[in-house]
Amino acid sequence: MASAPGSTQAATKQKGFLARVERAGNRLPDPVLLFVWFVLALVAVSVVASMAGLSALHPAEIDPETGTNTIITVQSLLSSANLRLLLTETGTTFTSFPPLGFVLVVMLGAGVAERSGLFTSAMRASVARAPRFWLTPAVAVACMLANHAADAAFVVMIPLAAIVYHAAGRHPLLGIAVSFAGVSGAFSANLFPGQLDALLLGITEAAVQTVFPDWRANIAGNWYFIAAMLVVYLPVIWYVTERVIEPRLGAYDPALAGEALGDEPSAVTTPAQARGLRRAGLAVLALVAVWVFLTIGPNAPLIDRAAPPEAQMTPFYRSLLVFFMLVFLVPGWFYGRAAGTIADHRELIAMMAGAMKDMAYYLVLTFVAAHFVAMFAWSNLGIVLAVNGADTLRASGLPVWAMLVAVLLFGALLNLLIGSASAKWAVLAPVFVPMLMLLGISPEMTTAAFRVGDSATNIITPLLPYFPLILIFCQRWNRDFGIGSLTAMMIPYCGGIMVAGLAITIGWVVFDLPLGPGASVFFDLPKATAPGVTAGGG
Repeated sequence: MASAPGSTQAATKQKGFLARVERAGNRLPDPVLLFVWFVLALVAVSVVASMAGLSALHPAEIDPETGTNTIITVQSLLSSANLRLLLTETGTTFTSFPPLGFVLVVMLGAGVAERSGLFTSAMRASVARAPRFWLTPAVAVACMLANHAADAAFVVMIPLAAIVYHAAGRHPLLGIAVSFAGVSGAFSANLFPGQLDALLLGITEAAVQTVFPDWRANIAGNWYFIAAMLVVYLPVIWYVTERVIEPRLGAYDPALAGEALGDEPSAVTTPAQARGLRRAGLAVLALVAVWVFLTIGPNAPLIDRAAPPEAQMTPFYRSLLVFFMLVFLVPGWFYGRAAGTIADHRELIAMMAGAMKDMAYYLVLTFVAAHFVAMFAWSNLGIVLAVNGADTLRASGLPVWAMLVAVLLFGALLNLLIGSASAKWAVLAPVFVPMLMLLGISPEMTTAAFRVGDSATNIITPLLPYFPLILIFCQRWNRDFGIGSLTAMMIPYCGGIMVAGLAITIGWVVFDLPLGPGASVFFDLPKATAPGVTAGGG
């Protein structure tokens, strides 16, 4: 039998390296406290930059007296005006943070789909009956789609995949590798936008508004891009699984099995669950039909025919937030009623309330992150750094794709130490997004590049919150499987996904492909206007 990954001297060295990374990462505080530190550092930087007179020309605002671009100077956050904003606008700063409303609305529906069992049954049904040849692509696609289920994807899909592979006569750790790569390594890949799109593009909106206040995010702004990620990542995961990982694992030895912890998820779909899935599917089709009617029917309310041609679809794009809430909530209700997991409307409401309870930590993190982003805007540091950084990049002559690759790689490296995608993007977006907009790169394209880098390295960092859980799942089948073993098994997936993600990002820019409905790679800078006059939007 082939030796388990991690048993070689090379794997031992990998363990040592990972141990050092883990110790360094464990010294980092909780993301909430991390943002407190960021705020304190921001205050100090704003004071120094203000004293130094750091300034830039506002790209979209004209001084009516001189007829030239307004000069923007960095403002100290300890100034009377900024202290007044901080102390009197606390509630508004928190509640007006765009990602907050986006995420909470989507989670009202996603919480029902998760708690009713719809996500679990859909994931189970998608892989349990797959033929041996199609097993790997079926599991990979199901796991990428399961990203909408958030925590449930890790807790249900990964141990379930191990059981399905074992039942098919293949190594159960292979199932864990495929499912972990799909759920986490291809974290942003999906056929449809969901809560992650609402979260990240909401942060993008807040970052853009530090320069262009009228710009509004479109939750479907990365739709085509994330669908392409799924299509491109699928053969990569399939190839790595069949050609690299399965030969390395060899045949499974049941004598290595550890002690099972709790009940394993069932690979069998009951008749009631199957009936619930059918009704949920019909509910999805009905919702799609309603949205199509509202878009193309008589007096379609989701089309603003009085607006300029480029803005007529804006109501449709902004309605997608409600659509994705309902596309989780309504099918979740129909599934729960058929499967017996929802008895009445009170249980439905309790599930929605439970989803809000699960967001408690997110609310705490958002409170601090919202103030960090707002204070960044009050200080003018964001726009000054963006303008000066854009001038530097413009003078460098780097092509657009090279700038986006830099964003991608920076996010991938930072991901090794900070697991939260929203925490990283809340820090990076206020600088990267406006800076690249000033170079003609759209906010949606910058967000897409970040998403590629943010997901690829998830599967090789012990600082991923679910990494210990995945290790426990592995040890159920091989009690000697260690952290180095898991990392060694996932490194080929990380490399393949990263290369594929780089290719997608570069190709999207070179061929100037649409990122989603109404979203493109490049951004047309609005003409400069006098203060108080609308400068344009997105």
